[in-house]
Amino acid sequence: MVNISTLGVIFPNTYDEQLPELTRLRSMASIPFAARYRMIDFTLSAMVNAGISSVTLLAKRNYYSLMDHLGNGREWDLSRKRGGLNIVPPFAQSNNNVYHGRVEALCSILDYLESHKEKYVVLSDCNIAWDLDYADLLAQHVASGADVTMVYERTEIPEPIKTANYTLTMDGEGRVSEIRTDDYRPGMQNLCMNVTVIGREELIAMVKDARTHNMVYFERDILAPSLKALNVRGYEFTGYRSRIYDMRSYFHENMRLLDPKNMDALFPAERQVYTKVRDEAPVRYALGSKVSNCVVADGCVIEGEVENCVLFRGVRISKGARVKNCILMQGTVVHPGVEMEYIVTDKNVQVSENRHLAGNDSFPVYVEKNTVI
Repeated sequence: MVNISTLGVIFPNTYDEQLPELTRLRSMASIPFAARYRMIDFTLSAMVNAGISSVTLLAKRNYYSLMDHLGNGREWDLSRKRGGLNIVPPFAQSNNNVYHGRVEALCSILDYLESHKEKYVVLSDCNIAWDLDYADLLAQHVASGADVTMVYERTEIPEPIKTANYTLTMDGEGRVSEIRTDDYRPGMQNLCMNVTVIGREELIAMVKDARTHNMVYFERDILAPSLKALNVRGYEFTGYRSRIYDMRSYFHENMRLLDPKNMDALFPAERQVYTKVRDEAPVRYALGSKVSNCVVADGCVIEGEVENCVLFRGVRISKGARVKNCILMQGTVVHPGVEMEYIVTDKNVQVSENRHLAGNDSFPVYVEKNTVI
């Protein structure tokens, strides 16, 4: 792998409003996913695997959970004297405010961008869990001679994000000729995946110019009007991905991981996904317990019956409880006699004895953090 000098910039709060249940006390980046990970883990790990050793997160709000998870970046090998992990909260400086779009966010770190020497910058959101090969993306960006490269996938636009998307129209050579905002067209479209590669010096010049014209959104206000002047190209992603845009998609994308093929696609052996290490005991399965088709993290204790579930760290299913088609986050305790189906519990939920909770496949029921039922 050829290491291309690149700086990573991550926006952890983009699309928070689409999943208000889980982002009331945390950011999109720190939403738990796949039993033991957070959404930030996939983007951050993919950057590190491509040799990107300097990464900045531009936090907007609710960033305590994110900072607690990331710490000093040691698990991602980002605890360094030079570069490493840098988390920028709002109001970090006197001229910083809570940003609305990428332009405002990037304005707050112009000094940081100017102080670095990397040739390229990768901009990314955190609403997708995937195995993006950043090394290949950067290599293709350099080889094509593009000013900007935007990652997209060929897919139909889900109804919940028809007012929060960008789609690309490209010519036969892969050059972007149109960027559409809030595309509502049916059928297969080139839907952006919110990852952009651009030269660092070019980005600085664009952001400074945009600031003088009171621009807010990078794609809509800068790139879309400049497609004739800029060589903007698309990079198609064709691998496995989990795009989170509402509670229903969160539930179904977790449940898809019960298929070993999907799990292997999201966690390839050649590119690991790193996360915060916790020294927990292995899962304990009591005599008489029944477990079928589940993803179970370390620290769980299972004494009852569990089927088609994703269990995060430290979940306890008591004897006599029956749990089916559920996602139970860290520290959830299910007491004897409970029956649950199509339920998503946040952290540290207690379900008292003999309670019956049920949602359905199209409407999973969410239980808030620290709730006692």
